[in-house]
Parts: sequence; structure tokens; C-alpha cells
Amino acid sequence: MSDTRRRVKVYTLNEDRQWDDRGTGHVSSTYVERLKGMSLLVRAESDGSLLLESKINPNTAYQKQQDTLIVWSEAENYDLALSFQEKAGCDEIWEKICQVQGKDPSVEVTQDPIDESEEERFEEMPETSNLIDLPTCELSKLEEIADLVTSVLSSPIRREKLALALENEGYIKKLLQLFQTCENLDNTEGLHHLYEIIRGILFLNKATLFEVMFSDECIMDVVGCLEYDPALAQPKRHREFLTKTAKFKEVIPITDSELRQKIHQTYRVQYIQDVILPTPSVFEENFLSTLTSFIFFNKVEIVSMLQEDEKFLSEVFAQLTDDATDDDKRRELVNFFKEFCAFSQTLQPQNRDAFFKTLANLGILPALEIVMGMDDLQVRAAATDIFSYLVEFSPSMVREFVMQEAQQSDDDILLINVVIEQMICDTDPELGGAVQLMGLLRTLIDPENMLATANKAEKSEFLNFFYNHCMHVLTAPLLANTSEDKLEKDAVVGSTKSSTICPDNYQTAQLLALILELLTFCVEHHTYHIKNYIMNKDLLRRVLILMNSKHTFLALCALRFMRRIIGLKDEFYNRYIIKGNLFEPVINALLDNGTRYNLLNSAVIELFEFIRVEDIKSLTSHIVDNFYKELEPIEYVQTFKGLKTKYEQEKDRQNQKLSSVPSILRSNRFRRDARALDEDEELWFNEDEEEEGEAVVPPVEKSKAEDDFPDSYEKFMETKKAKESEDKENLPKRTAVGGFKFTFSHSASAANGANSANSKSVAAQTPPVGSNGSSSKNTNLATTVTATKGSLIGLVDYPDDEEEEEEEDTSPRKRPRLGS
Repeated sequence: MSDTRRRVKVYTLNEDRQWDDRGTGHVSSTYVERLKGMSLLVRAESDGSLLLESKINPNTAYQKQQDTLIVWSEAENYDLALSFQEKAGCDEIWEKICQVQGKDPSVEVTQDPIDESEEERFEEMPETSNLIDLPTCELSKLEEIADLVTSVLSSPIRREKLALALENEGYIKKLLQLFQTCENLDNTEGLHHLYEIIRGILFLNKATLFEVMFSDECIMDVVGCLEYDPALAQPKRHREFLTKTAKFKEVIPITDSELRQKIHQTYRVQYIQDVILPTPSVFEENFLSTLTSFIFFNKVEIVSMLQEDEKFLSEVFAQLTDDATDDDKRRELVNFFKEFCAFSQTLQPQNRDAFFKTLANLGILPALEIVMGMDDLQVRAAATDIFSYLVEFSPSMVREFVMQEAQQSDDDILLINVVIEQMICDTDPELGGAVQLMGLLRTLIDPENMLATANKAEKSEFLNFFYNHCMHVLTAPLLANTSEDKLEKDAVVGSTKSSTICPDNYQTAQLLALILELLTFCVEHHTYHIKNYIMNKDLLRRVLILMNSKHTFLALCALRFMRRIIGLKDEFYNRYIIKGNLFEPVINALLDNGTRYNLLNSAVIELFEFIRVEDIKSLTSHIVDNFYKELEPIEYVQTFKGLKTKYEQEKDRQNQKLSSVPSILRSNRFRRDARALDEDEELWFNEDEEEEGEAVVPPVEKSKAEDDFPDSYEKFMETKKAKESEDKENLPKRTAVGGFKFTFSHSASAANGANSANSKSVAAQTPPVGSNGSSSKNTNLATTVTATKGSLIGLVDYPDDEEEEEEEDTSPRKRPRLGS
């Protein structure tokens, strides 16, 4: 077993005056030939690597603090510290350092630091000036002492000398005795001087003085001195607050007296820094850096001592999850964990990892699941804070827990559903807690922080889990608040607006806005998961009902949701919008807004301007065909006239192209969808179609001759494969009456033959195929149109497709030749 006396943590001070943990190891002092002297070596306990190699320089000032710390500066702006596990180890290394420097090990500082700007002046000082002569510690000398302490603050050398004098003579305890005398005598002037003296001593920034001042014997008198600020008409009552108002609660009795004393001390010193002392000026901000370090190391020590006491933490968790624990006790336990997690933020990353893993192993997440569902608002708020620490530390850990939990529990009691329900049920009129929880949910469902390894695809697994088990809980308030609003699919814009019952309650409107913000995030980041959900639930229609809300911010949230969908320029979404006539509520909102120039007006116009600039042809055509009459009077922007122009230009192009194509081919040209789907999305949407029972894309009109074709795309493919060889599968077959039948191969269909059972074909009927695989002899010219995702759709001639058309003319695979 390694020697725990020599076990240390190595710290360096960063630019923000915070201590960075460089690792844990074992220290030794030995002669290093390369450095030509005795040196301190620290080797990591994990792998034996060298964490520190520092020569003990005879002129370097080493400080011993709090019995287990040795601090020194190796160069300008490079401070080091060794934090020992045991006092004996610290004393042993301190003796080695003092031996090299020829100092008595009883000193706390081996050298007096010299400020470079005063070095020359210091060398000229006579030896007798090395010590500051302190006035006699008595009432009549308090003003002189106060002047002395205040005067040295501008000189680093004089601060060091004064600190040494105060320490050697036990002066602080004598001053605190005078404080008690002044208070008993109501000596206001003396108390004001003592305030200046104690404040000045704190600004000396010396850890050795802090240890005296913050001891159990002295700290309350120090606080008492700081109550008598001369700038205040009446003294503050800080001691009364610390002794009577602030109560130390031991949720589980702490048997370690050293730990208990350290907790008391840290709380009081933090109170002095945060509450009593005034905010330091720019010139004073470095005066209390050692005080900050004092608190920092205390917190590290407290967390480490509690973390190592597994019996204590196990008992806390046991009581927290015990049904027999009363509400007051459980509130104290949750508040303890909140404070514990807050203290852990002082730890370095590797130590913080170990801390949260310890909590996870002890069952912090199941415990949070219980307390977050309690009625006590304070308990829920504290539990939310703890949950935020865990999500910030490791979203993957939380996701892994809830997916494992889903295999054993009902959806209602899943941790994420509990979080969503707390967000929905927040009683705060400003929804402060709901906003915090929404941010945590966003972090959990953000694909950017999801892992993808060879053995595990966290993104796919978690999103499938979330949409199957949690999404319905999140959208429940939205669907409930729009359930009575049934909009006519074929309503005309100019008709009377359908009666809608939108949420007039401000708190409900805020909640729906939060939900919409999260759903908008899903649209941007979750691709086909949210796409399937929107189409299954007809969610966009329900969301657009909120365009009628009297709360403009909610109407804007609904519009933003639609804007994100259109911004994807996804033809599946576009066809869904067109089929559902979902521009109607947006245009109604624009017309109802009238001539008011406000955010709603600008946002709606920006939506249509985006469609115009990006030249989304299907939406442009739908808007002009159905709504241009109502939009034409709007002339203060050129957006709608621009849409009309785009529409007419496209119509002219199509007419020109049709006129250049033999009439026999005009209704028989096909192309693949421009947006090829990956296999997952293909499967997902086929499932969607099974559930819905109807195609998302409306059927195209049939020609008369379509009645002569097979009644399904599957039969048609079977007939084609049985009759034609692979080399001739794209050639047209002449029918008895001179018509032609065109067949097309499609990679998605070929690769996913099983999907054809799910596809929806909008095809003409034809007499049954004969046993030899050929179709009936009286077949007329016809086309087969499929509305399957990723399958064949009717060709639209875009203006930028002229080159593609030329390729089609020369490619026998895309455009079959006419045969005789």
C-alpha cells in the first residue's frame, strides 16, 4: 500500500485566479543532477508519470497554509500548490524545504517576497527597518494602529512586514479583546477604528493571518468588528444572523468533528466575503485572492471528505427514497444534495466526473424521479437544480437511465415524462421553472451531444424512445387547447373565419409558446422522426389554429413553426401543406391584421418572400391558384406580385416545353423525386402510410386510358419482370390498337421490394394479366403514377432543367424510343 503521508494534489493558479487541479500523486524530495540541486518530484499515482519537477530554490518564498498546503511561485504569473492528504506528510516536506533554505521549520513563510519595483529601494534600507514596530495594543492607540494598517496597503513589501509582525506578536487576538471592551463601553469611535483595522488586515491577503482570524475562537469577533462600518448610521447585525437566523442542519449526523468545523468555517468565511466586505474596487480586486483560495480549498476538502464517506451518502439516499420519511426531512435532504452539487462545481473536471459517477452509482436519478413528483414547491425546485447539474455533466448518462427505465416502467412514471409534466404544471405565472426544464429537455434531445459508436447509436435509439414514449406527453397541452377547432379543409379565404377557442389565459399561452419552441427545435434537428409525427397527428393544422390567439407572441410562435418547416424545402412537407390548405390561417391572419405595420405583418410577408426568393414552385403555384385574388390588393411590398410573376413564367415555360414534345408523350413523362430518401426514412414513411390509410400526396387526375392498366404497381412490376428481359425492360410495347405502355425501373423500389406492399399507387385499372404475362390486347395508351415516398412522381419541367431534358432525349433509360 502506498504511503498516504506523501499523497498530494498538484494545483496551478490560472489567469482567472482559480486553482486548476493537475493530478494526484506522491511527492518526494531528492537531488536531481539535471537541475543541480534538491528538488520536489510528484509522480502520478495512476501511471507513475511525472506531474511536477521543481528545484527548491534558496531564494523562493514558500508558504505553509492550513497545515496541509505548501504554496510558492516558480516564475512571474506561475503559482504552484501542493495539497497533502495528511498533515505529517506536509510537515515532512516543509522540513526539507526549510533545510535547503536554512530556515527554522516553525516559520510559515521561508522568504519575504520582494516586489521588483521596490527591490532597489529595499536593498538600500538599513537592517533595522526589516520589522515594523507595532504600537501598543490599547484603546488610546487604536487610531494610530488604524492609520498604520491603512498606510501599508499600497506597498507589497510593507504589507509582508506588517503581516509578519502581526503574526509573531499574536496581535490579532489582542485587538479582538479590545473589541469586546469597546463594545461593552459603547465606544463608537474605537469600534469604527477596529473596523478599519480588521478590514485592512483582511486586505493583507495572508493565509497565516486568515487561519487565526477564522478560527472558532476568533471568527465571530472578527464579524463583530466588521459590523461597525463608519459609513453606516447603525451597525449591521451580522452576528445575530449567523447565530440565530442561519441554522446548521445535519440531515444525517456528521460524526467527523473536523468536517463539521470545516463546514461552519466555510459558511462564515463565504458570508464575510459575499455579504460583509464591500465590493472591491479595481485597485483592490487582488487584495482578497488568498481569501478566495482559502474558501476554494475548504470546499474541495468538504466534498472529498463527504464523497469518501460512503456510509454517510448511502444513508442520505436511503432516507431520501424511503416512503416513511416525512416531508420536512425530505426537503432538508434534497437541499443538502443541492448544496453538495453546488460545492462540486469547485472541483476540477476529472474529480467532478468521479463525484457525479459516485452519485449515479448510489441512485441519484431514481431518487430525483420520486422527489420531482412531490407537491412541495421547494423540494421540486431544488430537485430541478440537481437535475440540471446532472444534465450539464452528462446528458448521455441521463438518456441511458431513462431508456433502461422504459423497459421496466409505464410511460407515466418515466423520468423525462415527470420532467415534462413538471414543466406543464408549473404554477409560477412567469413559468420560471418551466423555462429551466425546457432548456434541460432541449439539451437531452439535441443530437449534437449524442454519441455514435461502433456498438451503439445513441441518437437513433434515444429519438425512437422519445417519440414513442414521451412526445405525446409534451404535445398534450397543445392538442388539448386546439381539439375543438375543426377547420374546413376546403374553406375559402374570404369566408367567415371559423370560430376558434384559443387560449386567452396568459400563463397557458406562455406554456404553449414554450412547447412550440421545443417542437420548432425538433423540426430543425430531428428530420424524419418529427416529420412522421407532424403528418400522423396533422400537427401543423392544430398549431396554426393558434394564429387566432389574442396573444401575438403565441401567433408568432405558431408562424415560426411553419416557417421552419417551409425553410427545409422538403417536398413531403410542401405536399402536406398543399393538401391540407394550410396557408389559409396564415393568410387570414395577414388580412385580419389589416394595414398595421407590426411584427406579425413582417413575419408573414417574410414567409412568402422566402418562398418567392427560393422559388419553391409547388408552393408558389398553390398560393397563386388559391389565394392571389385576396393578396393582390397588398401593394406596399412586391412579394405577391413577384410570386404571380414567377408563377406565370413557369407556366409559360411548361407550355413551351409541351408544345415541343409529340402529343403522344405529353402525359407519359416521369422522373424521380429530386430528394432521395435514405433507407430509414423510406421505412419510416411506409409505416406512416399504413397507419394513415391515405396518401399524403393527393392523387393526380387519371386519363381515360388509365382504366386499362393493372390495378396495382405490384402486379404491374410482376407482369413486366415475367415478360421482359433485363435488356428490354425500358422499351415500350405496342398494343393491338397502336398504343404504347412505358415502364420504368427505380432504384428505391428495386432495393426495397418489400416496400411495394406499403406503397400507394394511383393507377388505372386494367383487365387481369394473362397466364403468359402479357396484358390484354385492347390496352390504350396509359400511364402508371405512384405516390409512394421515394417512388415515381409526375414530371414538372423546371426552368433550370433544360440540360437535363437534353440528356433525357438522348438516354434510352430515361425516355423510351417509339417503336413501330
